[in-house]
Amino acid sequence: MNLIEISTELNQRVGIRCNIESVQVVSGGSINSAYKLLTDDCPLFLKTNKADSIEMFQSEAEGLQTLRDSGSVEVPEVIDVGCVNEQCYLALKWIDFVEKTTDAEIQLGSALANQHRCVTEQYGWHRDNTIGSTLQINICSSNWIEFFRDRRLCYQLELAEKRGLPKNQLVQGYDLLKILDRFFEDRDIKASLLHGDLWSGNWGCDISKKTYVYDPAVYYGDRESDLAMTRLFGGFSDVFYSAYNKSWQLDYGWEKRLDLYNLYHLLNHFNLFGHAYLEQVATCLQRLGHWTK
Repeated sequence: MNLIEISTELNQRVGIRCNIESVQVVSGGSINSAYKLLTDDCPLFLKTNKADSIEMFQSEAEGLQTLRDSGSVEVPEVIDVGCVNEQCYLALKWIDFVEKTTDAEIQLGSALANQHRCVTEQYGWHRDNTIGSTLQINICSSNWIEFFRDRRLCYQLELAEKRGLPKNQLVQGYDLLKILDRFFEDRDIKASLLHGDLWSGNWGCDISKKTYVYDPAVYYGDRESDLAMTRLFGGFSDVFYSAYNKSWQLDYGWEKRLDLYNLYHLLNHFNLFGHAYLEQVATCLQRLGHWTK
């Protein structure tokens, strides 16, 4: 990556002068390159990728702003998003995260419930974005079951079929699509503002005990899907869920939808990272299998 070109672009676009000699490579996940970049104003967290990933960064920046505008959760401030020659970038204000605390989890649980109270008329979003590097289709629908079936599970199953998901799991997955209504029992599902990718690696707190979320895959949907993913890869304690439920109690029967919502993310991990996630996909489908009988 040519950070000199990005530094020049940041100076021209937002008036920030960067100190290229002090760049630090930092963890930014498996998809992007990431850096801590000192400037004459404030340190930046800089993510870079190939130029054809610009829409991924643009939708992430807009998702962060949407979460900020909800007035419920804290997010890193977006400084700039742009493209220079064959590379694109997303620049965020750097946050010095510290070890997560019980108080931070309580704060996050309450903030997430408030975020979910931001509702709209339809499920989806006004633009597509990405979940990891996979396209996330957000074409709006007035029917949650249809939206989750067609824009989420069906799309991931089609990708998984191309990536070699065994026939047995494919049959189980496609059979599941036929009976999704059994999971909801006439439940009134609000189209809540969702983070969309809320696992333990996508939140943190700073020295002042302020809690942040980041790396969103924003859309409007069933709030239970955000809560389900928090349980997928661990990292949240009981105080987080207690704080959420104290602010907005989950609906009766939410437990039976955990695997349904997390199947989407497990299929996506299979599609992104291969057969290392096959066993988790197969186990999840097996647990869901009794609903198809």
